[in-house]
Amino acid sequence: MATREQIQATLEVIKAKNGELNAFLEVFDDVLEQFEVAKDKAPLFGMPIAIKDNILFDGHKASAGSKILENYTATYDATVIKKLKDAGAVIIGRTNCDEFAMGSSTENSAYGVTKNPYDLERVAGGSSGGSAAAVGANLVPIALGSDTGGSIRQPAALCGVVGFKPTYGRVSRSGLMAMSSSLDQIGPFAKTVGEAEMIYKIIAGVDPLDSTTVSESVYPEVKKFNKTIGIPKSFVDSEGVSEEVKKNFYEAVEKFKVLGYTVKEIDLSYIQYALAVYYIVMPAEVSSNLARFDGVKFGLLRNGENGVEDYFETRGEGFGPEVRRRVILGTYVLSSGYHDAYYGKALEARKLITEELRKLFQEVDLMLTPTTPGPAWKVGEKSEDPLEMYLEDIFTVHANISGCPAISLPSGFAGKLPLGIELTADLGREDNLFIAGKEFLGEKD
Repeated sequence: MATREQIQATLEVIKAKNGELNAFLEVFDDVLEQFEVAKDKAPLFGMPIAIKDNILFDGHKASAGSKILENYTATYDATVIKKLKDAGAVIIGRTNCDEFAMGSSTENSAYGVTKNPYDLERVAGGSSGGSAAAVGANLVPIALGSDTGGSIRQPAALCGVVGFKPTYGRVSRSGLMAMSSSLDQIGPFAKTVGEAEMIYKIIAGVDPLDSTTVSESVYPEVKKFNKTIGIPKSFVDSEGVSEEVKKNFYEAVEKFKVLGYTVKEIDLSYIQYALAVYYIVMPAEVSSNLARFDGVKFGLLRNGENGVEDYFETRGEGFGPEVRRRVILGTYVLSSGYHDAYYGKALEARKLITEELRKLFQEVDLMLTPTTPGPAWKVGEKSEDPLEMYLEDIFTVHANISGCPAISLPSGFAGKLPLGIELTADLGREDNLFIAGKEFLGEKD
């Protein structure tokens, strides 16, 4: 149970450290008032929790890291916020992120880059870099992020914390600013798997405000957890994966063997195409979802010579270069003459990837890969090469393409920089991830 003194101490730590990290865009001014309401509510009893800047908290600003929503104030609570408040959480502030969650480094934020707590010259990852850095730097015990292609797991690995993406549909997206609606999922950052599991159980569940949410009963076949792990060795050993990451990965494999797990090499035909599929499906949905930001109803408005010019002026100034790039790409793959050649084929490939993973999880309980192909890179090092930046998602996008749950666990260091491993499970089998994750990190139930 948190005390008022602990909340005040948390505020002081954030004040002292955030200037160099830029993890928080804002610490809310009603934190102590929230605490008085929350302190007697179980199971969180006033625990301070940070939220990514694309999750709505009634009466508080939410900008999605974009100038186009710089002064937007939420008019209702996201479902996850309502559930956390009912459980006794204090929503302490909003964390920095790549603009509209588009990026792998938080360098695309309109409000400056978030620095890695282990090396201030390096990125924290993205798009939920602010939340990852806030937990990694011990500013808060828990933070929420959103994961569209790895945006929780990747920064968790780079900042040395646990990052969890639930099965698609297990957590409501109501009140999450949509990036790619068939891929987005909210999940927690924490220091331990147990804490991530606790938050997940609070925020999960069917929500009438999100028709894609599902209950656990949708997955009635509960196969015994046989402690079997599949490793796609040829995929892990592919070009572009650093030697430090490979060494760390195979050390993790040996650790799981010591823990009593059976490790099998697996051969997946389609997972290598997941990244290409992602970078067609995601921009297409971005193009559709961001059409609403026109300056007419809310947010930034710049006046042109007529209504159409208003849109051009508003979006040209309000959207950053990466957002514009993805909107243009998405509009292209959906356009007449290209829809079938690109978007249609991507959906076919997505089905093959999903079916392949579902078949895999009839043979093994979990799949193990690195979370990232390398440790955190220096700020600005990859900014001029979007393709190189996109390749940072190579080990994470399959979980969003297929809807499967996945978790990143801190697994060691490359020098002083954290590394992570990723476990993926079958749809609805979060329990297997939590069991294996706790055993790997030596946590007691």
